[in-house]
Amino acid sequence: MQQDLVIGIDSSTSATKAIAWDRSGKAQAEGRAPISMSNPRPGHFEQDPADWWGSTASALRAVTGKIDAARIAAIGISNQRESFGTFRANGTALRPGTLWLDERARPQEKAFGRSFGAERVHDISGKPLDVIPCLYRMIWLRENEPDLFAQTEKMAEVHGYLAFRLTGLWTTSTASADPMGVLDMRSLDWSNDILAAAGVPRSMMLNLARPGEIIGAVSEEAGAATGLKAGTPVVAGGGDGQCAGTGVDLLVPGRAYINIGTAVVSGSFGLDYAHHRAFRTMTAIADGGYIYETCLRSGTFLVEWLVREMFQADARGEGDIFAKLEKEAASSPIGSGGIVIVPYWQGCMMPHWDSAARGVIAGLSGSSRRGDIYRALLEGIALEQANSTALAVGGSGQPIDHYVAMGGGASSNLWAQMLADASGRPVLRSTTVEASSLGAAMVAARGAGWFGSIAEASQAMASKPVKTFEPDPKSAARYAELLSIHADLWPTLSAWNARLAAFTEAGNV
Repeated sequence: MQQDLVIGIDSSTSATKAIAWDRSGKAQAEGRAPISMSNPRPGHFEQDPADWWGSTASALRAVTGKIDAARIAAIGISNQRESFGTFRANGTALRPGTLWLDERARPQEKAFGRSFGAERVHDISGKPLDVIPCLYRMIWLRENEPDLFAQTEKMAEVHGYLAFRLTGLWTTSTASADPMGVLDMRSLDWSNDILAAAGVPRSMMLNLARPGEIIGAVSEEAGAATGLKAGTPVVAGGGDGQCAGTGVDLLVPGRAYINIGTAVVSGSFGLDYAHHRAFRTMTAIADGGYIYETCLRSGTFLVEWLVREMFQADARGEGDIFAKLEKEAASSPIGSGGIVIVPYWQGCMMPHWDSAARGVIAGLSGSSRRGDIYRALLEGIALEQANSTALAVGGSGQPIDHYVAMGGGASSNLWAQMLADASGRPVLRSTTVEASSLGAAMVAARGAGWFGSIAEASQAMASKPVKTFEPDPKSAARYAELLSIHADLWPTLSAWNARLAAFTEAGNV
């Protein structure tokens, strides 16, 4: 039987999706299974690694129940980043895995920055000092659960654990390992200096493979659990953000992807290693090179919060509330009648790297209407992205002349046009819904020998954008003025916010 399909596994925070794709990037079969999450204490977010595998096996069984497993040429993995677990060598989890949402290691992050050097860790890992990388939770585990830490034989992020369950080999992708914050981004090997300073033995870390490399084959045991054919190649993929970029053909010169989802994540591709506070540097899902990634942690999450908590509205009570609000926002002028929103509800990563940052709504008056506030929120996110893109271009030297937009927020014509006007760059809307799975399928196609490079696979399998939003010169000029006002607001308020955060924390003790 002809092997005419590849599978892209996308293990995200809430669910695992397994999709079978053909050579042209068309989905042929799909399976999905949820993953539960626990929040046992404030700031602690965990999942059982058994659920990472259980949901993956369930999703794969759904796919192999629809197509003949003999058609599958290879499998690639995309995964939620900065989430990891501790294991015995046989794969038994010693405790729940900690997630990228977890904030328990703030003291360890700050202490490591002082002792090792914030600039030094940034230079090696490509990640500015921030609570998200796994590194600081590794230190937390060593300090707070020493007996369990002493029993740990392997520390694996989601990709590495799924690869082990599929193949029996403790090997992961450099593009999934690097978000952990302990990879030397120049050598693409574990940093002995960081590991030693963190007190983490190198023996706990997994073997590494580049995206597109075959790391093993589906075992008999995994085949029985998933319906896959034993011996099917498993190919190194990477983090879901990087996979999504390749899934929309990020490797085109001058292109940046922007995923307007729960968070707003954007990235551009370059061959040379660069690090700067304007972005996080990630290993690209490519045969070489890096992604210079910006991230605003509040995207559609914040839109939904505003509608639910501030407007007390939902689709059931008011029909299509989002369509109504978009219509009201479209009738509001640029600048939203004088309202400016700083969208730091979840803290701020680039450019300020201030985890204590909080959201600001400024300029309200008795004449303000909900359409003005809604527009101000969309504008605040668009202006943040425009500023981040400009800073990233300056810090990386990598030009960006257009975006390819995906995610739920990209379906808004108003928001897409705002981004084009605020950034001065065209926005191309992608039809690709499951870009992370497709990116993983592209590396599987490369590993299966369908294409000579991941770039060739990306070009052949990515769908073409369906609509382009060109910047309007008059609107762009107005947004340039507004951006200068918006960009000054947080530096002006940051010291005040720090005082307020300290006051609030003291009251919660």
